[in-house]
Amino acid sequence: MKRAFLHKHMKRAIFSLRKYTQRLIAVMVTILLASGLVALPASATGMYQMPPTPPDRSRVLDDGEILSRLNEGKISKKFDAVAEKTGYQTWLVTIHRLDYGLTIEDFTNQLFEKWFPTPEAQANQVLIAIDNVTNNAGIRVGEAAKSLLTDDIAASVVNDTIQVPLIQGDKYNQALLDASDRVATVLSGEPDPGPPVFDNSIDVERTYKTAEETDTFNSTVVVVVLLILATVIPMATYYWYQFR
Repeated sequence: MKRAFLHKHMKRAIFSLRKYTQRLIAVMVTILLASGLVALPASATGMYQMPPTPPDRSRVLDDGEILSRLNEGKISKKFDAVAEKTGYQTWLVTIHRLDYGLTIEDFTNQLFEKWFPTPEAQANQVLIAIDNVTNNAGIRVGEAAKSLLTDDIAASVVNDTIQVPLIQGDKYNQALLDASDRVATVLSGEPDPGPPVFDNSIDVERTYKTAEETDTFNSTVVVVVLLILATVIPMATYYWYQFR
């Protein structure tokens, strides 16, 4: 009789302990997410998330967070110098993951037309965009700027100048610095320096995890371990009291 009484109250205690542990872990996960120690995968970027006009203080919108502040500043100053000298305005946008069904070319064209809705506003504008999930890049050049930055050169900028450093190991800073140098040179009326030379004899297969992959993996491990503990600790406690 006494054992049955203890067993009944022990089950209640274990059930309460399990609920308390699960609530405690839920609070811990919430705190970790809020503090940034555990990161959820970034959401896709859609046109509605882009500002209605180009940035006021920079020529670069690094939404994909792939540029160092130093290089972002270098690129912005370079484009400012070209604009002051020639009137041609160049913008660089980086994003992380496109909306489903949207290509980087679609995104670039839509953003270009959002920022510069009329042919007159578009004439001297150049917009370069890159998605750091697919590593695809797009470019849109206004009609007046095309007199220097032709379709062939523009295509080579996104398909060669940007892609070679990325193929060699996701070198985003180098890729975008090279692209900005080439575009700035051409828009300044100087000869096109051409794309970088790609040495395809080098094995550039990536054998390491990117920071994003590592963060996502670590985040998943932390959450799974906490959830397992929330279940295992009360059960282990119950069986310990049951069979001791």
